[in-house]
This record gives sequence, C-alpha cells and structure tokens, in this order.
Amino acid sequence: MKGKVIRSTGSWYLVKDITNNKIYNCKLKGQLKIKGFKATNPVVVGDDVDFIIDEKNNIGIIKNICPRKNYIIRRAAKLSKESHIIAANIDKAFLIATLILPKTSTGFIDRFLVTANAYNIPVVIVFNKIDIYTNSELEQLQVLESTYKNIGYNVINVSAINGYNFDLLINEMKNNICLFAGHSGTGKTTLLNKIEPTLNLKTRDISKTHLKGRHTTSFAEMFPLSFGGYIIDTPGIKEFGLINIKKEELTHFFPEMFQLLNKCKYYNCTHVNEPGCAVKQALEDGQIASWRYKNYIVMFSGEDIEEKEWS
Repeated sequence: MKGKVIRSTGSWYLVKDITNNKIYNCKLKGQLKIKGFKATNPVVVGDDVDFIIDEKNNIGIIKNICPRKNYIIRRAAKLSKESHIIAANIDKAFLIATLILPKTSTGFIDRFLVTANAYNIPVVIVFNKIDIYTNSELEQLQVLESTYKNIGYNVINVSAINGYNFDLLINEMKNNICLFAGHSGTGKTTLLNKIEPTLNLKTRDISKTHLKGRHTTSFAEMFPLSFGGYIIDTPGIKEFGLINIKKEELTHFFPEMFQLLNKCKYYNCTHVNEPGCAVKQALEDGQIASWRYKNYIVMFSGEDIEEKEWS
C-alpha cells in the first residue's frame, strides 16, 4: 500500500492511504531505523511511503521511504553532527517571523533561507503581528521587506489579529503542500486557526517573563486546506543550524552575492579576504545589506551564534 505521512510523534506515524484516504497508525520496520539514516528522524511528515497492515496487531508497518523531491533540514542541536529533518516534499515554505514578542533575528531568517535555497524550496517570508509594531519597528520592517524583495523573495506582512493581508497569504498557499516554520510564539498556529477555523489548533500566550514563545505544537502534522492544498504545522524552532552545506558553496545560496561571482577576480572567491572581490565592493557601495553580509560571514566561519539585535 502507498501512503503519505501526515503526522509524526517520533515513534508512531499517521499514514494516509493515497487510494482511499483511510488513515493508519504505523510503526517503522525495524531495519529502517539502522539503514544508514544520519537524521534523528528517518521518517517525516510529507514522506511518501510503502506500508503493509499487520492484521494481528492492527497496525501499519512502514517498509520503504520513497525518494524525496526535497526537504528542510537543520542541525539537531548546538555542536551536534546529527541532523533533524523538519518535513519533506514541500511545494512552498512559509517562514513566520516577528520583530518583537518574540524577535526573529536576521541570522535565523538567513539560515532558513540558505537551507531552503539549497534544497530548491521556494520561501515566502511572513512578518506577523504588524498590528503591534511601533513606528520605529515599522521602519525596520520596511528595510527588511525591501531588502528581501530586492533579492527575489516574496514578503507578506500580516496580522493574525485583524486578518490583514490574509487574501495574499491564502493565494500563496492555495493548491500547494505548504510548511509553516518559525520560532515558538511568532503566531504560526494562530494564523492557521484564522485561515482554517475548522482546525481549532491549541495556542498559548508568550511568556511574560522572557518575552519568548512557548511551544504549542509538539510534533509536525499535515492538515488539508478547504481552499486546496495542505499545510504542515511544525513545532517552534529555537535555532536553525546549517548542515550538509560546504563553505565554498555557501555564497551560491545568497542570491545577491551569487550573481556577482563571475565579476570577482578569482573564480573561487569566498568574499572574505580575497582582493578584487565584487561582493565586498558591492557591500561598500551599499548594494548589499551589511547585516546580510555579516550573517554570511558568521555562517562561513561556522560560528554557532544568533544575532541578538537587529542591524
């Protein structure tokens, strides 16, 4: 039988049979767990799988994971060499970000964009909670929006409270398998409940002590959308460590730098210390955002830190 994984709790998986839409509670066939998987989670939401029914125990057994067209992956934890796959077979990823309560750093945004770019996943950057931003924060938002739009990313500013720009958001989601990702507290689940009220997903207020989000979603799950397509809701991500991306290839995933590569003096320029670097010249000329270049250097250096303040 062929199915799609629509929910993952770590040891159990809900699999939807693609022929009759019936849902089965499944476990992995034992050998799949040790068959060279480097990720902490060998099967993820969005995976297409082959499975059988164990009539005796009334459960499904996943026997094979079909090849993935793409996936979003990150380092499992600081200093860890293990990887964690967030979801697979995604048509479009929506990175939900906020300038306050909690603040999403540009470092986090750029790491996510690099990984999505590396695996050919289009990203829509969604800045939420714009109804509570001060004039100063709205000015910061305008700079961020302009910068990301100029390098080719779609940016939508929304408010989960008053529904601002929901029509634009829904239009981007329609008939796609979509992923919602971001820090806890950025409003992913609240947005989903407003977009698709029948979901009735649990939400929690952010911590008043630390002004950070508290986990609402505890595991990834895929839901159908009434206007066509599916949404994958994911637990909040505190950090987004890069994995499986070589230093010499990192610049390929910064669009504004990649387009200048052939203008550098050296074909393998890393844009760090080399003379005749077109990227560093563009940086001096104000054609590349200083904070984007700073984030590139942090990633290139392998420094495991996040920006604490907006640049």
